Amino acid sequence: MAVRVHLDEMLHRRRMTLTDLSDRVDITLANLSVLKTGKAKAIRFSTLEAICHALDCQPGDLLTFDSGEQP
Repeated sequence: MAVRVHLDEMLHRRRMTLTDLSDRVDITLANLSVLKTGKAKAIRFSTLEAICHALDCQPGDLLTFDSGEQP
């Protein structure tokens, strides 16, 4: 996948678990896990906004684009 998700790294920096984040943003643990593992095909802006608010970060801290990788 050309878009990489860095949720795991951000959680580690904030010393937060996926369960903590799930509780704060009211998103199921299963859906956050799909996002964290990079298996998600899409993310709603409202979800991204909630995650960024909970982690006090910017979308660019969570998502990067690898132009050298084929989709």
